[in-house]
Amino acid sequence: MATQTHAASDAETATAQARNKLVLEQARAVGLIGTAKNTRLSGRVSSDLIEAAKRRAHVTSDTELLELALSRLALEDDFGARLVDRKGSIPTDIDLGI
Repeated sequence: MATQTHAASDAETATAQARNKLVLEQARAVGLIGTAKNTRLSGRVSSDLIEAAKRRAHVTSDTELLELALSRLALEDDFGARLVDRKGSIPTDIDLGI
């Protein structure tokens, strides 16, 4: 049982790291991040929140966490909002074939 849990944990870590890499590559490709780190961000938040976010994102430093979180937010699409906006736009009598 412990072997299965460890394997699942390893798979989760690998998946998170691959997802993080893709997000950062996308942010780099559109010019959001690069070699210059010219802004300092400061704020007070719960240490429990920071540690939980680091565990979830599988990162170890505050800088990694901030860069990843801000990249995800900046790259986030608006699919959900666009989907909700379409509510009622398809006629109710359309044949969906189901």
